[in-house]
Amino acid sequence: MFVIAYFLKALAEILHIVLYSYMIILIIRALLSWVNPDPYNPIVRFLYNITEPVLYRVRRALPMFAGGIDFTPMIVILALIFLDHFLPPTLARLAYSIGM
Repeated sequence: MFVIAYFLKALAEILHIVLYSYMIILIIRALLSWVNPDPYNPIVRFLYNITEPVLYRVRRALPMFAGGIDFTPMIVILALIFLDHFLPPTLARLAYSIGM
């Protein structure tokens, strides 16, 4: 039982790091969109390649353009904050209830 509890606790911590890192990447991408970066820069291409699949799905489901401003990154960031405050603590509590 202790192995499962430690696994869930570690999974909760890794999930928190992944969600927080993706949120930071989305913020950087949103800030870069204000300065019109070089699209051939490898860092810019990496940021677009890692964020565009999620942003595209949200844009397709909820077209959120108002006056030329794309609110999709803000919606995804809010969803990531919700998930970060819900999933890791839930997994950690489950780990403690199993037997940590």
